[in-house]
Amino acid sequence: MGRDVRKQAGEMNPIQLEIFRALFASVAEEMGYALRRTAFSPNIRERCDYSCAVYEANGRLAAQGDHMPVHLGSMPVAVRRAIQAVPMGPGDAVILNDPYEGGTHLPDLTLVTPVYGRQEENGPPRFYVASRAHHADIGGMTAGSMPPSSEIFQEGLRIPAVKLVENGRWNQALLQMILANVRTPGEREGDLAAQLGANRTGEVRLQQMLDRYGQEQMNAAVDALIDYTERMVRKRLSEIPDGTYEAVDYLDDDGFSEEPIPIRVAIRKKGEEALVDFTGSAPQVQGNVNAVFAIALSAVSYVVRALLREDVPANAGLLAPVQVVAPPGTVVNALFPAAVAAGNVETSQRLVDVLLRALSQALPDVIPAASSGTMNNLTLGGVDPESGCAFAYYETIAGGMGGGPAGDGDSGVHTHMTNSWNTPVEALEHALPIRVVTYRLRRGSGGVGKPRGGDGIIREIEFLAEMDVTLLSERRRFPPYGLQGGANGVRGENVLIDEGGEVSLPGKISFRGRRGQILSIRTPGGGGWGRPDSKGTA
Repeated sequence: MGRDVRKQAGEMNPIQLEIFRALFASVAEEMGYALRRTAFSPNIRERCDYSCAVYEANGRLAAQGDHMPVHLGSMPVAVRRAIQAVPMGPGDAVILNDPYEGGTHLPDLTLVTPVYGRQEENGPPRFYVASRAHHADIGGMTAGSMPPSSEIFQEGLRIPAVKLVENGRWNQALLQMILANVRTPGEREGDLAAQLGANRTGEVRLQQMLDRYGQEQMNAAVDALIDYTERMVRKRLSEIPDGTYEAVDYLDDDGFSEEPIPIRVAIRKKGEEALVDFTGSAPQVQGNVNAVFAIALSAVSYVVRALLREDVPANAGLLAPVQVVAPPGTVVNALFPAAVAAGNVETSQRLVDVLLRALSQALPDVIPAASSGTMNNLTLGGVDPESGCAFAYYETIAGGMGGGPAGDGDSGVHTHMTNSWNTPVEALEHALPIRVVTYRLRRGSGGVGKPRGGDGIIREIEFLAEMDVTLLSERRRFPPYGLQGGANGVRGENVLIDEGGEVSLPGKISFRGRRGQILSIRTPGGGGWGRPDSKGTA
């Protein structure tokens, strides 16, 4: 093992371990509640498109909230970059969104705050807290900053690690520069203030813990929790038969070419350790489905976490026995200046699909069929004719969950790398010049199986004004796969309806929507698992 994690984890008794697990997790959860309550945008306030976490002094993940897997698994890279790049003192906060420095895509803004003791002004921070939230616009060539782009410069404002707050005061020059480059500056400023408030909430709670338990005991607790998680991962890996498990799955296209984009993985499992190797995946492409290395790490972290009991804490111990290989310059480890807007939301989902498909060979009675495999990203932007104010809106639309050993897949839910909520129709119609004319399950879209796949959703939106519309979606060509004899889920569709009838839209497109047109988004169902009975039904 390199170090005796069993001995270190054993230095704290189970009761103490559980108390500190709950304490650290509650800090991250309360940060999330504060962020949601005070955010301005529907995407954060209603859909909960944010994540919060606690890190110890050298940047190791100590605890995270029950938030967005794609954020949480990649955020440690950003936090380590912030710590390395910018010395932080009391009252400081560092912002970054650069995908090549640990960010994911540009709308995800990460804010990192150091935690000191109440009376401390010198020395290194005791802990760090971080929040990441998807902002509805960060500039770029289309409203919502999720264009079908061909380079990073088209996607919005790219921010390296830099202080947004210093000694408790906003860096006004930086703040004004950010606000000058976005379409909805008031909303962006409000959401940034909400993130700062969330970080302050985490800072105060950790200071209270330091007052009560002291630095030495809290450090010991973090070490014990990380070691415990590593021990649980090693135990779970030891239960998987040794061997090499390979799989391939495909992204539909990159928005510029119709060529499918393969993602390949070989999981080499030996003893208590595993090597996850994405060698053979496609070279990075012209379009924006490129994922940076932090996304590949995030997908692996999620899958490892999904193999464990629910009560095992998620922290730096998850990937301690796992090595990840993603060749630079590929679609799973893209290099500057690759476009990456959809790599975070779409390629992350396909990474999970291919990882689970490979593991299904080793764990056929554990791994479910593919879920919808896309976040069905929709951005809208323009000027509200009634208020005269600019608007920019972003949402993802749920699909079907794959069926599996636990039973039928759920219908109309977000799965795997996304954990966002539904945007209520009332909130949408209040905030935007649109009308939701249809919102229902897409019956029969789940794959048939002994447990069948869950159904997708039909969401139809009428434009009440001219607006810019962008769609980034997948599984319009390659359906979610079934497993163990189950049928595939039904592929998704994007359709534009007007007085001339229905027109099929590609999975990745930007266009100018006209008043009276209806956009119909029909999301994929999940795959079925196991052969159906003799009547062909589940």
